Amino acid sequence: MKWTAKFVKHRGNKWIAVYFEKSAVLNERIKKLEGAKWSSTYTAWLLPVTPEYINQFKLDNKLLGETAIIKMKEFERWMLSKRYSENTIKTYTDALGSFLKFYHDKKIEELNNADIINYNNDYIIKNELSASFQNQVVNAIKLFFGVIKNTKIDIENIVRPKKPKTLPNILSPEDVESLINALSNIKHKTMLALIYSGGLRRSELIKMRINDIDSKRMIVTIRGAKGNKDRIVPLSETALELLRTYYKECKPKEYLFEGQKGEQYSDRSLEEVFNKAKKLAQINKNCTLHTLRHSYATHLLEGGTNLRYIQELLGHKSPKTTQIYTHVSSEGLGKVTSPLEKLKIKK
Repeated sequence: MKWTAKFVKHRGNKWIAVYFEKSAVLNERIKKLEGAKWSSTYTAWLLPVTPEYINQFKLDNKLLGETAIIKMKEFERWMLSKRYSENTIKTYTDALGSFLKFYHDKKIEELNNADIINYNNDYIIKNELSASFQNQVVNAIKLFFGVIKNTKIDIENIVRPKKPKTLPNILSPEDVESLINALSNIKHKTMLALIYSGGLRRSELIKMRINDIDSKRMIVTIRGAKGNKDRIVPLSETALELLRTYYKECKPKEYLFEGQKGEQYSDRSLEEVFNKAKKLAQINKNCTLHTLRHSYATHLLEGGTNLRYIQELLGHKSPKTTQIYTHVSSEGLGKVTSPLEKLKIKK
């Protein structure tokens, strides 16, 4: 059944007008949508402009006005000139776009701090989006309105969400061993092993080139990591053996791990590799590819590595970020005796 939808003005308000060929089934279905009403003026069903309806009727790309699009392009070019990473630019433009689309009827120059609060309540919290996403929006707004002048937004008084104090899930060394050994494909096995051996982020592995592996000095160079910083991590003997076997078999040309056509390996495919290994190893813990990085840091700490050194290896800007691993390490907990042990409990 073909249908079309567009934004229309009706009695001073903006609506989504939905047009379709005569259909009793579709007519009954749209009639039940919240806020739907028939308009004889437009000979169409009118729906209130909400994020849900915008997404449902594929109107997202029609929300931004010409001025907002131009401003966002300027913002993107400014970030490029400042050498922000591709991931950061995409994250900020997506987050900013979400905010500006929410206020598609309002000029950028008229937006104020109260609008940010309303967006947080009426879009982010209402749709149960994460505090992390909300924080990304705040970062994007502060940066954008710091560059774009003639605005009513006071960037110094934008309130950030409170971060939930959650601890990362950790795999045991035995779990990591089972996970890597579950894979028979040498490329897949090597990718997961290298991530764990150096506590790499997925983007760092995907961008890695062949000459970033230095077998003489036994180091791995990670270029353009988070914050556009380079760092080095030790290259383990086990990882080197896997890399040599992989290289002989697959013969990558530019990137260390390439897709089928020699392009940069995709992060989605890498996540699928992890999920496959997790299933084969029968690991039922709630974990993701990033859990390997958390596990690496925790296992280093439990092995006696200094926290300051772990901070450098992970590329953390602040030691506070690294200190979270002291809360998930079982090394110290193993030395604590529960007071229950002193009680004579009948079995």
